[in-house]
Amino acid sequence: MKRKYLTLAVACALALPGCTMIPDYLRPEAPVDAAWPQDAAYAPEQPATRPAADFGWEEFFRDPALRQMVALAVDNNRNLRQAVLNVEAYRALYRVQRSELFPQIDVEGTQSRQRWPADYGSGGGGGASGGSSEGGQTSTAPKPEAFIQTHHSVTLGTSAWEADLFGRIRSLTRQTKEDYLATEEDRRNVHIALVGDVATAYFAWRTDQAQLKLTESTLASYEESLKLIEASEEVGVASQLDVRQAKTLVDQARAQKALYTRQIAEDVNALRLLIGGPFPTDLPAGLDINDAMLAGFPAGLPSDLLLRRPDIRAAEHRLLAANASIGAARAAFFPNISLTARAGTASRDLSGLFDSGSGTWNAVPTINIPIFTFGRLKGNLEYTKLQKEINVAAYEYSIQTAFREVADGLAARGTYDDQLKAQGDLVDNNQAYYELARQRYDEGVDSYLTVLDAQRELFAAQQQRLNDRLLQLNGEVGLYKALGGGWERGSIADATTTAAVTP
Repeated sequence: MKRKYLTLAVACALALPGCTMIPDYLRPEAPVDAAWPQDAAYAPEQPATRPAADFGWEEFFRDPALRQMVALAVDNNRNLRQAVLNVEAYRALYRVQRSELFPQIDVEGTQSRQRWPADYGSGGGGGASGGSSEGGQTSTAPKPEAFIQTHHSVTLGTSAWEADLFGRIRSLTRQTKEDYLATEEDRRNVHIALVGDVATAYFAWRTDQAQLKLTESTLASYEESLKLIEASEEVGVASQLDVRQAKTLVDQARAQKALYTRQIAEDVNALRLLIGGPFPTDLPAGLDINDAMLAGFPAGLPSDLLLRRPDIRAAEHRLLAANASIGAARAAFFPNISLTARAGTASRDLSGLFDSGSGTWNAVPTINIPIFTFGRLKGNLEYTKLQKEINVAAYEYSIQTAFREVADGLAARGTYDDQLKAQGDLVDNNQAYYELARQRYDEGVDSYLTVLDAQRELFAAQQQRLNDRLLQLNGEVGLYKALGGGWERGSIADATTTAAVTP
């Protein structure tokens, strides 16, 4: 009868749905405007028929060499590999925590042998004094031999399994699950950041190559001008001042050449680190830095960030984990019921181990009721509530950061076209100025100083145009990342899908 009640109690405990004391979760209101800023820096945005996050990076990047670089980085980058392994580690921790919901069943087989003195437990009677015979003669009885007992047993049972009547373990399991899901979003965030970092490093490399090519061409022009000035100075047409100024431009261009040569080497080293291996020697021919290297995409609405940005989703999962920890802290105020139970068979002889009547069972239910904890439980509950508030602030800040990054990207998109056009016009004007100055010098109207000044201004304007183009490309990549793009390779992303985990 007792065994029947024990079995019924265990079955009822396992069948309980397991209420928890986790507070109801209400997503905090997004502390940002419902629309992107609208002023002189922002171009009117078209309605988003397709979110930026659904643009795979192969579709967004039109440069074939850049696409190959990104593919290598996704496969080999060590930072991304750490993020992937971190997800696997948290997944394992989740499985460990979840296992505590169920009794840990084990089988134990034992064999014991023990030596006992022959008269151990005999009761001390029957001539324990050595005995005497009739007639007063003493006889010495042989000393009894010791005996050995053997015991065999096989049991099946569980040790200290907690019946989660108040949801403490379920709350901890939910907390671990949310931590695991947060690391999954962290991995997505690292992946997106890596794609963007490879693109910006690639654009820097290509820009420095263009700057070096421009500098070498300008240096050749400066050196030619210097030779002309020196020849003119020898015949008394030009002065020593003209020669010195021409040499100044040559030295400046030589310094610029060394600068861009060094920066190209550093750019290659940065790309090696990002792609996680040697620099590829089979890169296809890339597009010119001024070509359409990126595809266009709409910005969408600020509310899309909550679904598309992995860092925001990671912050919300951590908020949910903190919310679940409150449930565990609340449950700690209530009784803790655990059960240790074993059932099996035992016998002195191995052959009789499974005979009729050899069954054994043992059940030890334990209840622990906290009475005096001197503020420990209350302090732990207060701590978990404060942790939730901290995570609320972190979640809201991640939304504000995302809003700022998108707004910056939109401001860049709305202004860089005009800036590049103006800078291109400046280059054209300086080119015309240089040609006119050269013509006036050849006609003897102006000195060569005007030609040198026109060359210097043309070179500076050409350099600035390349720098502005780099900033424009980086701004568009930053906007793509800020909107959650860069996770998928080529197909449309289902960015709202979260990794399925059985609760």
